Amino acid sequence: MTPAFPARWSALNVALCHDWLTGMRGGERVLEILCQGFPSAPIHTLIHNRAAISPVINSHCIRTSWLQGVPGILRHYRHLLPLFPAAMERFPPVAGDLLISTSHCVAKNIRTTPSTPHLCYCFTPMRYAWLFHGEYLGANPLKRLLARPILAWLRKNDRAASARVRRFVAISHHVRDRITRFYGREADVVYPPVDLDRWTPGPAATASFDLVASALVPYKRLDLAVQAYTRMNRPLKIVGIGSEHAALQRMAGPSIEFLGWQPDARLLDLYRNCHCLVFPGEEDFGIVPLEAQACGRPVVAYAKGGALETVSPDVSGVFFQEQSVSALIDAVRRAEARRWDSVAIRRQAERFSVNQFIDGMDQSMGKVLSAC
Repeated sequence: MTPAFPARWSALNVALCHDWLTGMRGGERVLEILCQGFPSAPIHTLIHNRAAISPVINSHCIRTSWLQGVPGILRHYRHLLPLFPAAMERFPPVAGDLLISTSHCVAKNIRTTPSTPHLCYCFTPMRYAWLFHGEYLGANPLKRLLARPILAWLRKNDRAASARVRRFVAISHHVRDRITRFYGREADVVYPPVDLDRWTPGPAATASFDLVASALVPYKRLDLAVQAYTRMNRPLKIVGIGSEHAALQRMAGPSIEFLGWQPDARLLDLYRNCHCLVFPGEEDFGIVPLEAQACGRPVVAYAKGGALETVSPDVSGVFFQEQSVSALIDAVRRAEARRWDSVAIRRQAERFSVNQFIDGMDQSMGKVLSAC
């Protein structure tokens, strides 16, 4: 289904800004919709890997920072995090009717001319600076000590950059609360959309395995899933790549299968045929549980963060209250014992359509433009 964009969007001179373009994850799917709505908008971003980005985004004029020319940047860019704010601020001030940034890191740092309002669609305040320090830094006391002043500087910079934003839009109530807590700002809430045309139910599921689809990084807490399914000797397929792959593989028993990156066609087949999707981390929103629900499959999720806003208890999934192996095992067994209605699960996902996202963004844009 072609998204229905408001007529006034075609008359606006809009610029876009995104943290970096190195793969097609949830944030890039949101940017893709904005690219369709503003087909002439230039995109400002730190770095761009054209081979990993969709044709819709690549069709735009993409302006990168000086970091693009650093040798090996596409492999090692995360190690240069302290340089990101200054690199984004080096762009010439953006002019136009409106700048829309889609930011979880430094996209909101970009400067504008005084007459150009800045609307920030905020996935989260900079996660590395404010949250999940234990997961990112580990238990090494020296590493934590060295990181302390850097994180303090990043928090100060992140809060200062938030003042450049005319209006914030949060991806969930969970993130809106963070914006208030860390920036002292109010925010609208507009949920990211799930592609209901791409993710659809199939024939009756075989339900011979459970599924994880995630970046393999510390805060996702995939260690809980690997340990739980190893203990239960229950089949679990894991889709995704990331820094934790080797560590997770070492702790995994024979019932765990690592599939690496998979194209959408293969992921659709996995969603349709799993018994349930396992989602053990605290997420800002979490598009993967909605993709699974759009395919009619239930979710076993940690009861914190965005999942509380997207999963309906005992209708489209079950929750566990603490991040422990035993709590996850109990939730998986409860999900196995329940009879699930795939039609009702799909209906839950339909509350998060592309057109609802567009309508919400249009309302927030209207507030910004009417205040100019």
